[in-house]
Amino acid sequence: MLNTAVSGILGFIFWILAARFYPAAEVGLASAAIAVAGFLTTLAALGLDFGLVRYISGAGKNYAVLVNSCLTAGSLAAIIVSLVFLVGLNVWSPDLIFLRQDALLFAIFIILIISWTLYTLLHNVFVAHQRADTTLLQTATQGLVKLALVVSLPVFLYGFGIITAWGAGFAVAAIVGLGVLLPRLKRGYHPSFTIKRKVINEIAHFSSANFITGLVAKAPTFVLPLMVITLISAEQNAYFYMAYGVVSNALLLIPAGISLSLFAEGSHNEAGLDDYVRRSMKFSFFILIPLIIIIFLIGDKILLLFGKTYSEEATQLLWILALSALPATVNTIYFYKKRVEKKMKQVISLTVLGVIMVIGLSYLLLPVLGITGGGIARLASSGAITLGILGGLLVKKG
Repeated sequence: MLNTAVSGILGFIFWILAARFYPAAEVGLASAAIAVAGFLTTLAALGLDFGLVRYISGAGKNYAVLVNSCLTAGSLAAIIVSLVFLVGLNVWSPDLIFLRQDALLFAIFIILIISWTLYTLLHNVFVAHQRADTTLLQTATQGLVKLALVVSLPVFLYGFGIITAWGAGFAVAAIVGLGVLLPRLKRGYHPSFTIKRKVINEIAHFSSANFITGLVAKAPTFVLPLMVITLISAEQNAYFYMAYGVVSNALLLIPAGISLSLFAEGSHNEAGLDDYVRRSMKFSFFILIPLIIIIFLIGDKILLLFGKTYSEEATQLLWILALSALPATVNTIYFYKKRVEKKMKQVISLTVLGVIMVIGLSYLLLPVLGITGGGIARLASSGAITLGILGGLLVKKG
């Protein structure tokens, strides 16, 4: 929970500084580029982040081979997906063409995807070891580096300093994690560039199911900022992203962090899974409900930290998104329970349905209701999935 809090607070401060030091239009474009980078990172991870948590405890003498193979595969995939994205910008995201117009920014974006992928994989290695202190060090490193750079880098092009600071944070954290934290955690471990196909194949089936699920689940974070830029404007996306991608997502970090712990604990002791699920639900709502009440009371004041216009444009959106955290929590914990049980069909089908709903409704509502339409779409889709889960459980008990 401390790791979740540190991640949320440092990310929150990062975007406050970005909003204060950069024009809204540049923040809108940079936040869209970072949202795309997050989606590409999920693509590059190939689901191996979940595979590491589920299988690392039984790796034995193949520990180093398993970890290094996953890190190598993720790095190669990161290079490929980032190049394909940048080369095809004219097709899928013309508004981000600035990423390809400067050679330095082109290289920085590729390094961002590689570093973020390595960071994600290493983070889950530490989770698999049940070492929350190490994940906290990694999280704090990347967050503090980003803060130090976002206000000190010169501003070239659109959001150049924002993207560079974001990428540098993950790069430093990945280097520290791979070169310092992991060797200290696992004596005898040495990083190497290698892929053992046999080892990868052992977790491929489980990883592939989680890869598909994670990729689909991340699609809205990639699509919606681009949709806002296209259907409304880059400036409106700055306001949308602060509420959608920063403040409300800080709430979702709570069930996400608790669920990841549930996943690690359940993988080590599947017999206690139902008890872990009940405790996870109680703990999540115990923390979330007071925070949601606070957002309804002073949400406009929270957005004032980014600037007056952010508060005027995004307060209603933030209220709706805060409510959506309740059904999203139920969905997240339930999906992680199914991951432990290796029952991925329902997770995949419900995730696909939810994403289709949120993107489809956003496309219909954004031109009519503005950025508030994106919040209504997320609340409706999350609520529908929760009703589906609860209905299925009732039928099963009946």
